[in-house]
Amino acid sequence: MAIRNTDETYGSLTVVIHWAVALVVFGLFGIGLWMVDLNYYSTWYHKAPALHKGVGILLALIMVFRFFWRWLNPTPKPEPGQQAWEIKAAEAVHRLLYVLIFTVLVSGYLISTADGKPVDVFGIFSVPAILSGLPSQEDVAGQVHLVLAVSLIGLAVFHAAAAIKHHVIDRDATLKRMLGKKKSGPSPQHSH
Repeated sequence: MAIRNTDETYGSLTVVIHWAVALVVFGLFGIGLWMVDLNYYSTWYHKAPALHKGVGILLALIMVFRFFWRWLNPTPKPEPGQQAWEIKAAEAVHRLLYVLIFTVLVSGYLISTADGKPVDVFGIFSVPAILSGLPSQEDVAGQVHLVLAVSLIGLAVFHAAAAIKHHVIDRDATLKRMLGKKKSGPSPQHSH
């Protein structure tokens, strides 16, 4: 499989980034929900937030790279037989996923830097607090972070369900392409 996308398939780098981002987003969501209930005496009371923040910053870097990689690569053409509304809906969902990921990351950054301290990334580097000290910054950013994170997970589940629908019901190569597989022949035409 080529590293770059073509009009027919996703390249290996796009596939790896897609699945890595999916795993990290769901992992961060799980850790985020778990860590808010930790008490001061838990061994993870400080470790979990540090892990959550560090991985969040790394995800932000990956997303910036992904944005430019997507801009520099063709997007494979829709599968034959897809309706115009399905194509438009898929494009809208992809855009909204990007917006939600970036806004969840920004709100997380605003929570982490509300006290003016930089965000440490596993002792390798730190991200300075560019914006801090806003009224109720940590609380407001925390509420936004939670609502957007839940929305992101909901949309990601919808996105996955749509991919499964394409695979099981439409029997097209939409999911196979994001698994790095090429089409095995012409896709059947379906009326929707």
